[in-house]
Amino acid sequence: MILTATERSAKANQTPNLKNSGGHAKLTGMPAQILDGLALSREIRAGLKERVSILREHGIIPRLEAIVAAQDPASLAYVRMKRKWAETAGMESGSWEATESTSQSELMDRIAQLNQDPMVNGVLLQHPLPRQLDEDAALLALGAEKDVDGITPDSLGRLTAGLPGFRCATPLGITKILDGYKIDCSGKRAVVIGRSNILGKPMALMLLERNATVTIAHSRTQDLPALCREADILVAAVGRPELVRGDWIKPGAVVVDAGYNKVEGRTHDVGDVHFEEASAVASWITPVPGGVGPMTVASLLDNCVKAAEAKLDLVSR
Repeated sequence: MILTATERSAKANQTPNLKNSGGHAKLTGMPAQILDGLALSREIRAGLKERVSILREHGIIPRLEAIVAAQDPASLAYVRMKRKWAETAGMESGSWEATESTSQSELMDRIAQLNQDPMVNGVLLQHPLPRQLDEDAALLALGAEKDVDGITPDSLGRLTAGLPGFRCATPLGITKILDGYKIDCSGKRAVVIGRSNILGKPMALMLLERNATVTIAHSRTQDLPALCREADILVAAVGRPELVRGDWIKPGAVVVDAGYNKVEGRTHDVGDVHFEEASAVASWITPVPGGVGPMTVASLLDNCVKAAEAKLDLVSR
């Protein structure tokens, strides 16, 4: 079970001095509490395993299919991890590798096959695909009912309109972290750094659904540090290593780092936030790795299981 800051303090027999800062409890003189996405993802995946077991009893096995660039080692590694976690939960998975010689028609034919295959519940288009392929056309062709990554124009339109549909996996994972740690967004000032269609924009909309007052910052934003210092909830999703420094952060703010950057000389991925500096100011913070990444995968799989459960509902009617 995920503990709140108060529960963690009580467990450790501490009596910290609490002060109100940005609407969140800040442990004075203590580093930020960790928003442990890996631990939370384990809880979600355990629940998925139970749900998959029920589906299997009804003859339905959730299946996730990925389309991935064959020459991209990082993408291949991400897809292998997603498939491994899916299979650990009792799901089935597969992948189709697009090479530098794959044609657009071959890609579109593959998507059409997956759209029509009743045994496939979810399809993942792993970005980036080979350069000669038109990803936008591929996303337009993918059926919303199988877009478990929530990134097609149809899915994003449903989010904008407040209609049912699969939500984009990374922002969904972030909202699950906030919910899991009982961080109330209502009435809070939220700043999202980044305006991509797969992270920044949907993240802002999901925070808006939780009644936050949201600002999207980007490369043309003037005085970005000053804007960030107004945020009770700060989400960094811009792809620039350690862009956000400690003096950018409002004392007691919740900091969510959705960045994953390769930096020469570092043994692991580096986030968009300078973790050590931010930890001295924030009340809660996600680490990199172990924060947003595991929850992205867990949310993707959760969407895929929901797609299979919708199929069971149709069979049961």
